Amino acid sequence: MKYLHTMVRVRDVDASLRFYCQGLGLRETRRMDNPQGKFTLIFLAAEATPEAEIELTHNWGSDEDYGSARNFGHLAFRVENIYATCQRLLDMGYTIHRPPRDGHMAFVRSPDLISVELLQDGYLPPQEPWLSMPNTGVW
Repeated sequence: MKYLHTMVRVRDVDASLRFYCQGLGLRETRRMDNPQGKFTLIFLAAEATPEAEIELTHNWGSDEDYGSARNFGHLAFRVENIYATCQRLLDMGYTIHRPPRDGHMAFVRSPDLISVELLQDGYLPPQEPWLSMPNTGVW
């Protein structure tokens, strides 16, 4: 058996690509538009693990409420520098719901409320402003 991908539904392709590609650093590996089915599939992967993909599914013209996405759980990514990644996302306007106070783990949510866990590759000592930052909302 081989793991292929995780699918998440997205409302706004541009907002989702901004978060996953510009914010997290994933890259688009392929895209399929299906006019007959009125949907687009966009596959993303991290450079280090191109075989493990996220499939963004955009249903054209749908106003379906996907809820808060809490039933899904979360996606997890190992990052080279959790502080730099969190700062980049913060600068882009995203809320760091669980700051990396320990220098090891943080949570942020995508524009479609998918919870994303960031895990530090190796060890970084705790540092400000992250050390004093409270949790915000849910993740």
